[in-house]
Amino acid sequence: MTLTAAPDLHQAPSEVLWTPADGRRSTSLDGFLAWLAEGHGLSFDDYDAFLAWSIDRHDTFWSLLWDWGGLPGSGHVALRPEQRDQVFKPAWFPGAELSYAEWMLAMPGRADDDLALLGYSDSRPDSTLTVAGLRDLVGRIQEGLRAAGVGRGDRVAAYVPNIPETVALLVATAGLGAVFTSCAPEFGVQSVIDRWRQVEPKVVVAIDGYRYGTKDVSRHEEVASIVASLPTVEQLVVLPYLAGAPAIEGASGTWAELTATPAAPTIERVPFDHPLYILFSSGTTGLPKAIVHGHGGITLEHLKSLAFAHDVQPGDRIFWQTTTGWMMWNLVVSGLGLGAAVVTTDINPTSPDVGALWRIADHAGITHFGTSPGFLQLCRRAGFVPRDEVDTSAILQLGVTGTACPGDLAAWGCASISDDVRLMSGSGGTDICSGFVGDSPSQDVRTGRMASAYPGVAVAAYAADGTPLVGEQGELVITRPMPSMPIGFWGDVDDARYRAAYFEDFPGVWRHGDWITFWEDGSCAIYGRSDATLNRDGVRLGTAEFYELLDTMPGVDDALVVHAEPSPGEGGKLLLFLVLGDGQALDDDLLGRIRGAIKSQLSPRHLPDEVLAIRDVPRNLTGKRLEVPVKKILEGAAVADVATPGAMQNPDSLDQFTAFAVRS
Repeated sequence: MTLTAAPDLHQAPSEVLWTPADGRRSTSLDGFLAWLAEGHGLSFDDYDAFLAWSIDRHDTFWSLLWDWGGLPGSGHVALRPEQRDQVFKPAWFPGAELSYAEWMLAMPGRADDDLALLGYSDSRPDSTLTVAGLRDLVGRIQEGLRAAGVGRGDRVAAYVPNIPETVALLVATAGLGAVFTSCAPEFGVQSVIDRWRQVEPKVVVAIDGYRYGTKDVSRHEEVASIVASLPTVEQLVVLPYLAGAPAIEGASGTWAELTATPAAPTIERVPFDHPLYILFSSGTTGLPKAIVHGHGGITLEHLKSLAFAHDVQPGDRIFWQTTTGWMMWNLVVSGLGLGAAVVTTDINPTSPDVGALWRIADHAGITHFGTSPGFLQLCRRAGFVPRDEVDTSAILQLGVTGTACPGDLAAWGCASISDDVRLMSGSGGTDICSGFVGDSPSQDVRTGRMASAYPGVAVAAYAADGTPLVGEQGELVITRPMPSMPIGFWGDVDDARYRAAYFEDFPGVWRHGDWITFWEDGSCAIYGRSDATLNRDGVRLGTAEFYELLDTMPGVDDALVVHAEPSPGEGGKLLLFLVLGDGQALDDDLLGRIRGAIKSQLSPRHLPDEVLAIRDVPRNLTGKRLEVPVKKILEGAAVADVATPGAMQNPDSLDQFTAFAVRS
């Protein structure tokens, strides 16, 4: 069947939320552009001209970024000429050596007694760690890891929340040339085993439990079960975290014992593509992909992303609402490399109310506050306006990612903080541990769109035949290499899984799996996963446009939209599932308002065949809606065959869809 793009739904000018203005602080990008002009004779008329150069001369851009960032050595060739446009695994910076840990511990512009990490937890008192304290802790961890036999290439796994110790463990592991990986403690036992069995860790560091709001959650049995299933583990180090938690069977020692011996931090420089850490895909519908990222790619990409998109500078205090099981944790902790302090949190964000994180922002003086559309929606529905309750004047940037953010919600979020906060919306993924497209402090921020591609990213929308599209929805593709593309998947010796994941559809081009539209001015919008496509009579519809509309609908708390087609070519059904607000019935009034809004604001093609009430929307551990597993259940698959419970927030939510299966 031939699919055509849905009619463009965003041709009308979008609302400008924020615009660069005189009088604001000089940005990191300003400094880079001045450095290019003064030292290299490169000057640009405007941001668009710089962006075009960075993409057209991407090899030169990455090489100069290395020098500007003060990484070891200078004048490195980024790519050999014959590999300049080789998207599949080119050899970046041949012969160069560096260490992510060296970059992280340099902390430019910071004194020894400046704060590096601030920790907030439901399980213990708030904590801080200075620059000198972080370096001391890293050295102590390294001494303990060496005593445990950890060396270059060995894997160190952390079943630990977003706390200062986890950051220090990552840096310490990287400094030894070992490989770090982590799972958040809320991950189920089998989900952790499915991940770590692939990478065979030598050392596991785990907590014994945690408190979530006022609820104690012991993990001693889970940790024991995980380690018992991993024959390569030689040491289990327990970080006592929950008061009164039972001892963990098989533990080799405690965190205090691991860190007992003082030592100066060790920095072992490694080749550009030496493994730094292993991230995992969601694993919701199969064995998670063990995505290997390298020292060089992550250092350069995070330097660029945090400096130019987020404008992180020395002395800033940055935060993102994340766990150690999501790539946003990895990105944000790299703020240390730019001289920022990182704020870690391990709390229930709605206990005792939705103001918990905002009170932390006030107390910590957070300058970059990152969260999800779902959390902003909770705040708006609760009537909690941060600026009216706490001091939000330090916040310069509101970061929103994870899922598409409706324009009016983004506008509310910014206005609820201050009159001059910048929205930073971007889209990328675990696959590159960063973003492809998004906003920057040098561009207008508009509702409903992201400003452009990021520097050095050759991104486009492709039709099914590989034709580039403008003004029409297409597959998000990358046509030139990026240094943070994975080294590969762990254990995928012949790169078969890696090729299948990204390179099967368009030869020599990375297909990411998202629907995207670009406009003539370079701005863009994401419409959801292409594997969750809604196909109405040969017209493909993105899911994100439904959610943008329904997330603001009175009486609707959540929504999921799926096109189920048990027999290809027979049309199937477009089904809209709603979680209703308290006291709301799925009555003619609500149905009329929903259908009227969909028809007028989207199109008649978007009208669902059925609207059905459910108790909750299935989501993975990072909060993303699980459209594909639901689609498969509706088409007749068994629940057990389409999802891994331990990779979900609410695994019981899938059972409710078996009653709605579409029969062919």
